[in-house]
Amino acid sequence: MVAGANIATLLVMLLVGYSGHLNPVSHASLSNINLAFPVFLLLNLAFLIFWIIFKLKYALIPIMGFILCYQPVRAYFPLNISREVPDESIKVLSYNVWNFADWEDQSQGNPIIQYIADQKADIVCLQEASCTPKTRADLDRIIGGMYEYSDTSCMKKGENILAIYSRYPVVHKEKIVYESVGNHSAAFTLNIHGENVVVVNNHLETMGLSATDKANFKMMMKGKMGGDSAKHESYRLIDKLSAAAKIRAPQAEAVRRFIKKHNYQSIICVGDFNDSPLSYTHNTIAEDLVDCYIASGNGPGISYHNSGFYVRIDNIMCSDDWKPYGCKVDDKIATSDHYPIYCWLKRRPNLKK
Repeated sequence: MVAGANIATLLVMLLVGYSGHLNPVSHASLSNINLAFPVFLLLNLAFLIFWIIFKLKYALIPIMGFILCYQPVRAYFPLNISREVPDESIKVLSYNVWNFADWEDQSQGNPIIQYIADQKADIVCLQEASCTPKTRADLDRIIGGMYEYSDTSCMKKGENILAIYSRYPVVHKEKIVYESVGNHSAAFTLNIHGENVVVVNNHLETMGLSATDKANFKMMMKGKMGGDSAKHESYRLIDKLSAAAKIRAPQAEAVRRFIKKHNYQSIICVGDFNDSPLSYTHNTIAEDLVDCYIASGNGPGISYHNSGFYVRIDNIMCSDDWKPYGCKVDDKIATSDHYPIYCWLKRRPNLKK
């Protein structure tokens, strides 16, 4: 009976782990079940411990589960040996700054701006970079003073700004066209040591949840919502998340088409995908790229930390002419609802030149 439960858990884990290969436009109801993957991962681990203690030969069942789910397990919870960052690597920082969110001590400078300055990255990509005139002045003074080159892209004047700060010249900019109410992607071409590198900065469709939705979800996670209410709210939230996933799918496909069109050039693709590392969105954009966190990071790397939604939705990816080192989601600053993600990239010789 216990073995049967373990097999059932394994089968569901497979479905959940590989559900990101299904297009949400055609399979909306399955588009967000990947968010439950860590639950089944832990259940399978519990079965493994149980069998080791009580009946060792049955431990093959959960072990087979981990083998069959190697790809989603590694995507969700990568483990890599730390390697020293080589000379001549460039540091890339991506950060959804939540419009440079309010902070407690207004007598002090904005901690997000100070964090960006302290990182001393070579390329900084920001999402949701709209801000007040005072914050803009501080941003221009502190960050603008550190970087000779910068540019922005926005949906409408002053709204949903994507920004880039760079130690290298920005020689071209273009929007990646797709349908959205307020989100978008933009490609900035940088001249890095005489070679053009296309940096794609993304802020894909949000999850579509209001502050009330997020508060209700948090209540459910804490068990503070009654059975019928929790059931009704769960269905309602799933419908909203599925609708947002259906919008993100063609957006991700548009980004992938752009990357394929420019596959003769070096690519760095970053930003807030608003979807998990097992999602269709992530799989689609990462198809021809290296996910720097999977390749060089460790642990789940949770980058969104607000209202009970704890998942890695911020990414740094690159074409295979770069080798990533030390990719990290930095949870030491929680001013925004996202943690920043950074990585060092070292150019591989004789590729895409």
